[in-house]
Amino acid sequence: MKFLSFTPPARGALRVVALAASALVTAAVMAHGDVTPQAVDTSTLPQLGAKWLDANPYNEQNPARGEALRIGTSAYNQNCARCHGLEAISGGISPDLRKLDSDCTGFADAEKKAACFKEMDDYFLATVRRGRVRDGRVYMPPFEGTLSQEAIWSIRTYIETRREP
Repeated sequence: MKFLSFTPPARGALRVVALAASALVTAAVMAHGDVTPQAVDTSTLPQLGAKWLDANPYNEQNPARGEALRIGTSAYNQNCARCHGLEAISGGISPDLRKLDSDCTGFADAEKKAACFKEMDDYFLATVRRGRVRDGRVYMPPFEGTLSQEAIWSIRTYIETRREP
């Protein structure tokens, strides 16, 4: 019976392997994308003004809804998907945005349903504008100053189309 012997590699070879492994890890992390909030071009939407609206203006009756959805889909992918998941399907670390206002859809009373959706719009807007920090840890960066009102409401429009039935 013949035994194979192991000769440890030279230190230089170990360094090369370590550097290669480090480069692969760095490339994988960088491939995830820049975590800096990205500006969104909303020039094709009617401008909403300086005063923040308290409800999503891009509802089903708004003729600009289709354009808002197009912009919101792109803006979500640029700024939200890395944490909240592609198509708003969370991988478990961040909230699943398809369920953001799922409690509201169950109301039979139209007035209660509208009040619930309004409350969710308030929560969404406050969270996106100011971010979320707990115990000094940033759970979500603030997007106010980077994303316009039109961009934020466009993202909300996209998220509304991703609601779970």
